[in-house]
Amino acid sequence: MRRSSKKSSSSAAAGPTKAVSKEVERIDQLFYTYADSSSGMIDPEGIETLCSHLDVPHTDVRILMLAWKMGCEKQGYFTLDEWRTGMKALRADSITKLKKAFPELTQEVTRPSNFQEFYLFAFRYCLTEDKKKCIEIPVACELLNLVLGLQFRPQVEKLVNYLKYQNEYKVINMDQWMGFLRFCNEINFPSLDNYDEDQAWPLILDNFVEWLRANKN
Repeated sequence: MRRSSKKSSSSAAAGPTKAVSKEVERIDQLFYTYADSSSGMIDPEGIETLCSHLDVPHTDVRILMLAWKMGCEKQGYFTLDEWRTGMKALRADSITKLKKAFPELTQEVTRPSNFQEFYLFAFRYCLTEDKKKCIEIPVACELLNLVLGLQFRPQVEKLVNYLKYQNEYKVINMDQWMGFLRFCNEINFPSLDNYDEDQAWPLILDNFVEWLRANKN
């Protein structure tokens, strides 16, 4: 009797492990559908194919959210480890399941507790070269529309217009980037009545507010 009981408890314990390994196998198979055989990574071409199967443009913010969920380090590339991390967290081992995971992922990203982390990730993800610390104005404008525009569309429209209009700044650094988010979170818009230049804002925001007030009408 003891031997029979031991056998049944051992096979019950093996059940979940077997299911997990099958899930990882399917996740890996999905990865290799899009991975480049020479680099062993999903490269920009593979991401475009993935996007076409997901029915989303490769410039869609949900692809950036996916990269955030995976903890990707290099723009335009997914490693196997990153892919496993993201797919396991999303419980997605097929294209159908990944499509269904997008609404929940969007909700997760836009929670205040996660949004700042995602916003910071977006900036770092766009630093395409080692030791690069700034992003060019055109890239910053696209990224602001994509990321900050999720929650602060009116402010972002004005900010992007200002960045395109001005010619003093050619690039945006991390301090300025995070300042844009703080501005949207803290400053009454469009009145700007609580904006105080003495509160150690990046100079670019002082200039932006000055421009807004001058062009109010």
